[in-house]
Amino acid sequence: MIEQDHSTPKAEIDERIKKLQRRLMAAEIDGALILQNTDLFYFSGTIQQSHLYIPAQGKPLLMVRKSLARARSESPLSRIVPLNSPKALMTLIQDSGLKPPAVMGMELDVLPANNYFYYRKLFPDLDVRDVSLPIRMVRAVKSDYELALIREAAAFSDQVAEAMPTLLKAGMTEIELAGLVEAQARRLGHQGIVRMRLWGAEMFYGHLMAGPAAAVPSYLASPTGGAAVNAAVAQGPSFRKIRRNEPILLDYVFAWKGYISDHTRIYTVGRPPQKLVAAHHHMLDLQERIKAMATPGTSAGRLYSAAMEIAAEKGLSEHFMGAGSDRIQFIGHGVGLELDEFPFIARGQETRLEEGMVVALEPKLIFPGKGVVGIENTHVVSKDGLDQLTHAEQGIVSV
Repeated sequence: MIEQDHSTPKAEIDERIKKLQRRLMAAEIDGALILQNTDLFYFSGTIQQSHLYIPAQGKPLLMVRKSLARARSESPLSRIVPLNSPKALMTLIQDSGLKPPAVMGMELDVLPANNYFYYRKLFPDLDVRDVSLPIRMVRAVKSDYELALIREAAAFSDQVAEAMPTLLKAGMTEIELAGLVEAQARRLGHQGIVRMRLWGAEMFYGHLMAGPAAAVPSYLASPTGGAAVNAAVAQGPSFRKIRRNEPILLDYVFAWKGYISDHTRIYTVGRPPQKLVAAHHHMLDLQERIKAMATPGTSAGRLYSAAMEIAAEKGLSEHFMGAGSDRIQFIGHGVGLELDEFPFIARGQETRLEEGMVVALEPKLIFPGKGVVGIENTHVVSKDGLDQLTHAEQGIVSV
């Protein structure tokens, strides 16, 4: 087995499990059965095909279908056993010295319906409850270990942003430029996969679009969509050629050792219209004002309302976070192992910020037929507000 130099430390895994166990006990749930890849990785250090049982009290048990040898190499858990069939789950739990659960939690926000019905048939007497909220709340507040990896990802985001002017030329297609940027990210160690939890949500690196193509809306929960290469993808760069004096949007994710940094920068070949330059500066100002407000205890919904008020004050409501019925009702989102983690800085959200949460704040303006301006940075919540982790030039970069 290849030696791993990036395994999650045992103390880190142990602390995560303790936090979830406290929530399980408070909810009177005997244990949680975890199957989703990202949650598996978070609580066990591996995404090998497994069932992870975390009892409310006691040591967790990782039951592995494939690959057992790799799971034992990657995970610091002390109890890792082979699993030939899900039918053996309760027997393995009992044989490990744990009491079989009467009330068991599962990730019902992501577990496919057919899988749910299968487990209900296997264990008809079990009271199955949703533990997705406790899991996501534990994951929302990052440890020092996680923050160190996110800071590294953010530094790589800056390098990608700084490489963009050396790659950009008028006349090249969006997809050609995207390929060059993505190759640069890959050279730096981008893992390739960008994970999202929301059903049906997909992304490949991010969005790189220019001029009117950047303002084309699409299905994704994002202020931007893009003309794309075809209707099967329906987001991102297209075969459209980049022209002079139009804004070019680089909204890319850097995923490093599992963890994500999300950032947006605007470029141009030549000079964009002054109206768009002024609009971009308004978004930089809005960002700074929201950062100062985003202190621990502040509700996510309050920040969203404040951003909407600022956009209205600047006379930009019509273009803020989308145009017309395609406008989205958030200005930011948590990031970590997934791109869509808690908290969501969105309309009506009551989640209160806590120190250690990581938030991608992305105020953007969409001008149909013209393009997109705005900013996005990854931040960590501190006692004084949002501490910005991505630092590449925030103004429109002219090539």
